[in-house]
Amino acid sequence: MFEAAAARTRDRSPATFDQWFAGVQFDGLADGVLTLRAQNEFVMDWVRNNFVPDLKEQLRQVSGVAVRVTWILDPDIAHPVASARLATPVRTRPMSSRPLLVRSADDVPMSVRGTTLEDINPRFTFANFIVGPSNQLAHAAALASATGGRRYNPLFLCGGTGLGKTHLVHAIAQRVHAERPSARIRYTSAERFTNDFITGLQHQKMDEFRSRYREQCDVLLVDDIQFLAGRVQTQEEFFHTFNALHNADKQIVVTSDKYPQALERMEERLVSRFASGLVADIQLPELETRIAIVRNKAVLEGIALDDEVALHLAQAIRSNVRELEGTLIRLAAKSSLTGRAVDMEFVRSELTTALAHRTQMLSVDDIQRAVCQHFHLRTSDLTSKDRHKTVAFARHVAMYLCKQRLKCSFPELGRAFGGRDHTTVMSAVRKIETQRIDDVSVRGHIEAIERKLAVE
Repeated sequence: MFEAAAARTRDRSPATFDQWFAGVQFDGLADGVLTLRAQNEFVMDWVRNNFVPDLKEQLRQVSGVAVRVTWILDPDIAHPVASARLATPVRTRPMSSRPLLVRSADDVPMSVRGTTLEDINPRFTFANFIVGPSNQLAHAAALASATGGRRYNPLFLCGGTGLGKTHLVHAIAQRVHAERPSARIRYTSAERFTNDFITGLQHQKMDEFRSRYREQCDVLLVDDIQFLAGRVQTQEEFFHTFNALHNADKQIVVTSDKYPQALERMEERLVSRFASGLVADIQLPELETRIAIVRNKAVLEGIALDDEVALHLAQAIRSNVRELEGTLIRLAAKSSLTGRAVDMEFVRSELTTALAHRTQMLSVDDIQRAVCQHFHLRTSDLTSKDRHKTVAFARHVAMYLCKQRLKCSFPELGRAFGGRDHTTVMSAVRKIETQRIDDVSVRGHIEAIERKLAVE
């Protein structure tokens, strides 16, 4: 089975295949786990990144089962897959004579010759992160940060719920651990950081707390930083932690559901530091990316899925990746319990029931209400003559969203916003269109409101 899959993979690029697989040995395929032995880490990384995805797909087609890959490092390859010789055998670090298991489940195991990574999901790797136009920058920046790209420090990943921020953070942790086993990696959430800080205060253990997050930390990964909002003492402590790590050239990665400038009740000096590195956003995935996500999840879970079903699911679930994957798993579970195949008839029937509440149409009132909730205004403010800067901006955003989502005419929107002239509405919409492109804070406000309006 492996030989047939390898032959098909080789057909794509015979010369390159022979060159690299001269340093790879096939050790076995059992229970969905393919074991490969690599001459050194350079060979392993190249083959894993350039040939393993295709090889796994070929094996899936032959066996009908999704395959995981385990790697063993061994400088003494007895039976290489290909008989050619590597032109430039390279080792990234000295190897012992004893084979070393260093890769599991397609990427990096939870413990590799060093510190065990706590709270890191081994399934969240760069290998199984689906890259598309909506997340390409965030993926590239995360990968660069994981491999020593200090230019992106801090790295601020922002985007809505379920779009892949946490996945990338976990992937960073595992890649850093793989390449620098001695690196001290600290992954936490803003909520946990706060709780640790409170515990340190209560039990007079602030020295221990500060040592853990500053002195005993080479890479700090913080999820959902927006939950520090309003916590003055915790923000003060995080500010000093950030400075200590940044001044020591330690990598810092932070995630949030908003752009730095859109974070509410966050100290300006923290916002400034978050924005001082690279801010990479993750948008809602495009249709093609959603299809790829569905297919990838189906392969990983061993779910038989044809292209028509994958397309239908990707068209039906647009709000976020987590819900898309969750819907596929629920369909597969019900399929298993009822004995029905995950085909179009089954999927359409299930989604019609599950998504019935999504058919409600938005109205101008819905958008005005969401905008007022976001800016902490009254609905009457949007239709009033108030020209205060905050009110006027919120009114312009509401007009813009109504025009984009409801396709109302300018005169209709004028009447809905206090009887304003259509040229006023036109000017407001065009102004926000320009600002959304040029001003990151404006974009952050709009995207936060759009998430409130997102059909879930």
